[in-house]
Amino acid sequence: MRTLAIAALQTAPVPHDLEAGWLRFADQVRTTRELFPHVQLVTVPELLLAAEGPLLGPAPADWMERAAVTIPGPLTDRIRALAVETGLWLVPGSVFERAEDGRIHNTALAVSPQGEIVARYRKVFPWQPYEKAAPGTGFTVFDIPGIGRVGLAICYDGSFPETMRQLAWMGAEVVIQPTLTTTRDREMELVCARANAWTNQLYVVNVNAADPAGVGASAIVDPEGIVRQQAGSGEEVLVDVLDLDTVTRVRRYGSAGLNRPWAQLARHGAGIELPMYGGMFRTPPWLDAEGAR
Repeated sequence: MRTLAIAALQTAPVPHDLEAGWLRFADQVRTTRELFPHVQLVTVPELLLAAEGPLLGPAPADWMERAAVTIPGPLTDRIRALAVETGLWLVPGSVFERAEDGRIHNTALAVSPQGEIVARYRKVFPWQPYEKAAPGTGFTVFDIPGIGRVGLAICYDGSFPETMRQLAWMGAEVVIQPTLTTTRDREMELVCARANAWTNQLYVVNVNAADPAGVGASAIVDPEGIVRQQAGSGEEVLVDVLDLDTVTRVRRYGSAGLNRPWAQLARHGAGIELPMYGGMFRTPPWLDAEGAR
């Protein structure tokens, strides 16, 4: 069995206090390690370490500028050290990243238990016109040796079917999606999480911020679109063991033993014109004609 034990921490940032936010995050990761020693990966909501405040709360007008960090830099050094200390894979939500050209991106990271930054993903679809961060231009996956491949997405990315389809095309079997949703469209996001999991036959781990920073309702969805766990609005820890061989089974034999979209694309996709994307479907490297991994 290829299993990945995860803990999705539905928690809240310390508004506009970067140091206090870091200390709280580090304590929560250490506590998770002690409470659930079998857990291999811990993830938290979007912009947790950027110390975002509540939607209607007072905020410095230049907070994004003040909270922006370089990667690598002092913050990532701390995250790397924490990963080594705890022996965990960390996907610490996202941060405001100041890029080499001066633009600021909303960026998710993945750090290995050896303290290596194995993935950096700049949010391709910021929530516009509200979110001021510059968009990224590409998608990111990383491998957990002996287990499987993980993709990264951030919040509003899930509203665009291209995001999960591209990550699945790149071989992702799990997508970790840190989220900071403060508004009543959370129900739409949960519909998207289920649809994205089902249509791409992968796990979606969508971890939202807790009240009062967000409306919660974090969810873990399996490759057949079934919600395994869903949180309420307050602070919670969603602990689960994802069986990645389930992804292989579902892609080979179909959702509910019936529907095999990847196999169909492998057989007939090259003949389907996709003028919106300037081409046609190309079979992923991991996919054979029968749709098996």
